[in-house]
Amino acid sequence: MTAVACAAVPCAVAAVRLAVRQEKGLRRARLLLAPVGTPRGPAPGEPPWEGLLPKIRERARGLPREWLCVPPAALLALLGESALPLLGGALAVPLVGRRLRAVEQRKERERRADGILVLCGAAAGDLRAGLQPVQALLSAAAFTGGLGDAEPAVLAAARFGGDVPDALRRAACEPGAEGLVGLAACWRVAVDGGAGLAAGLDRLEAALRAERDQREGLRAQLAGAWSTVVVLALLPVVGLAMGWALGADPLRVLLHTPAGLGCLAVGGLLEAVGLWWAARIVRTGEAP
Repeated sequence: MTAVACAAVPCAVAAVRLAVRQEKGLRRARLLLAPVGTPRGPAPGEPPWEGLLPKIRERARGLPREWLCVPPAALLALLGESALPLLGGALAVPLVGRRLRAVEQRKERERRADGILVLCGAAAGDLRAGLQPVQALLSAAAFTGGLGDAEPAVLAAARFGGDVPDALRRAACEPGAEGLVGLAACWRVAVDGGAGLAAGLDRLEAALRAERDQREGLRAQLAGAWSTVVVLALLPVVGLAMGWALGADPLRVLLHTPAGLGCLAVGGLLEAVGLWWAARIVRTGEAP
């Protein structure tokens, strides 16, 4: 029986190898003979999980960025064997989302303001080149896109003899489009009083550019204050890391003892109040 078993083992191994080779050959033949556009599976010899990481990345790109708070919170919950970090991460999702949306809205306002600045410069250049005001506005708007979402209404008023200043004033209601009020005033003065529209647009462009430069200079001066706020916010994390480095278990103390829970509640409250107060001071300095 021992000799039979010893002979059967190599035969079984050889049979398995032969079956695997035949399966790889059949898979390669299916891939080669498949019609164009047929979704292809893993290559021969490639593990089935080889393309899993790109799929995960592709799915993660569609998720809102505020949900990135959940994985670190889940990791802390596993390390500390408590659900409190996960609860904190879930509560942080709407707050972080609100902050991200505010940043996106600020960038959108600045893009719209920069577009109006370029629009005024382009329109002034077209007027000096000999174009009529309506033609200059149409050409500059098509080239720069500075009118944003209100472009169809303004261009329709310009093409068909409508009230262009009124359309510009309505478009100025959007955040960041306040410069269109000056453009409407320049247009009204040029049409009613016969003043040069190009000179008015030049002065309006200079005023908008000075306002943008002042805003950027103020933001550069406040960059140090924002850095201080970020450093102060990360100090508790540094304290936890130092506790781990010294051989302590700060998560166990914070999450599983009455004194630690009290310190966590008071510290979290003070941290939130401090961040709110510091951010309020910096935003007050950024306000026009």
